[in-house]
Amino acid sequence: MTNSSQQFDEELHSLLVVMAKEGILNAAKGMSDMVGEQLTVSQPLVKRIPIREIPNLLGGPEAEAVGIYLRVEGQIGGQMMLVVPYPKALELVDLMMSVPIGTTQTLGSIERSALQELGNLTGSFFLNAVAATTGLNSRPSPPAVLVDMIGAIIDIILATSDTLSETVLMLQAKFMRDGREADADFWIIPDRNTIENMVNRE
Repeated sequence: MTNSSQQFDEELHSLLVVMAKEGILNAAKGMSDMVGEQLTVSQPLVKRIPIREIPNLLGGPEAEAVGIYLRVEGQIGGQMMLVVPYPKALELVDLMMSVPIGTTQTLGSIERSALQELGNLTGSFFLNAVAATTGLNSRPSPPAVLVDMIGAIIDIILATSDTLSETVLMLQAKFMRDGREADADFWIIPDRNTIENMVNRE
């Protein structure tokens, strides 16, 4: 990489977009198996966004949100997180558990488990897409569900990331089931070595 300060050059960005779209669309297939019914995801909108701008997109730094966090290790490494405003997370649980919207009022152990499985499936299918495209293998950590102000979640990401800049790749998609839908953002934050491995791949 001629200029390592450029985290997302055009070639890398295009590669990540292709893998991200394939990964999240494949994740919907896995989620359908989990819930025993067809669940789809809209074609995701992919953006490059400075991390510090994300709170403004989600209602401000003090807005309560839910993050489903995975650490990725192996030949590629980094962080992935599904992030949704708290009310939307409740709707997402309703969607996955096939109950009327408004049923879920709090995130107890069962609800958190459903969100963890969602994160696990999304992360695993995304990494499978990466491996198929690049030949680089990795493994996700068990997913963790974070419930906090969006600003605090951003601080966790910044404190634990090894990136070349503060830009993330963000996918915005809608999960849909029986005419119902719930929005979710999927963040991809590759580590320094991952960026170099992907750019220098044969």
